[in-house]
Amino acid sequence: MRLSPRSRAALAGAALTVTTLVGPAPAATADTTPPPPAGRYLNLHQCVYSAFWSAGFDLMTTLVPSQDGRFSAGTNVSDTPVPAAVCGAGDGNYERNVYTAAEGYDLTAGRYLNLHQCVFWSDYDQDHLTTTVGTTDYKFFASTNVSDSRDTAPSCGDGGGVDHSVPLLSSATPLDLTAGRYLNLHQCMYYFDRFHDHFTTFTASGDGRFKAGTNISDTPDTKPSCGAGDGNYQLIPLLSGVKALPLH
Repeated sequence: MRLSPRSRAALAGAALTVTTLVGPAPAATADTTPPPPAGRYLNLHQCVYSAFWSAGFDLMTTLVPSQDGRFSAGTNVSDTPVPAAVCGAGDGNYERNVYTAAEGYDLTAGRYLNLHQCVFWSDYDQDHLTTTVGTTDYKFFASTNVSDSRDTAPSCGDGGGVDHSVPLLSSATPLDLTAGRYLNLHQCMYYFDRFHDHFTTFTASGDGRFKAGTNISDTPDTKPSCGAGDGNYQLIPLLSGVKALPLH
């Protein structure tokens, strides 16, 4: 079986109330200071799994635990930046791939978490790859960051010629870190049987059929919100999921 370059690469009180006042109570002054984060770093664990089939090659990406614990990902909020990705072991067919990576984003560095979703397609392998962090291969990096500026266009690797980005599915989503107590990170996994191809979305993109409902809210989400797919690519609930990450 002839393998493409990408195939060969495979693989975070009590208040004292004074009840006796002399004279009228002073006017309340609104406190506009944002509360401190629950942990300084958002650690995104990008767990990429791959499998070879007689019909081709398949990659799939998880950021949060799915219902199938074999493909879990250790994304969390912590006072410590992550040293390496924590991922499930796979299922025997799918094993961790070299595009697995982790990055810690300093939540005190700005108002917005700019979540970049970079989706690539290989004509040779007939396979998608989704990344959200800088990876071990610069061709597939994604530019997720924390900043006081809102990113509105995704910044992604070029795929190296063999693969190319898919603008309709790629996106940059600015999430206002002051908007609520939780980052609800949604993971939506889709599969097309004819190509033996999984691909994942984490945010809304230009194609609403594959949207994911990642948001910041005062309410923790407990079920993933996903698009229905396009008829060929079907939603896989077992591999989809959501994780409510405390921000404050």
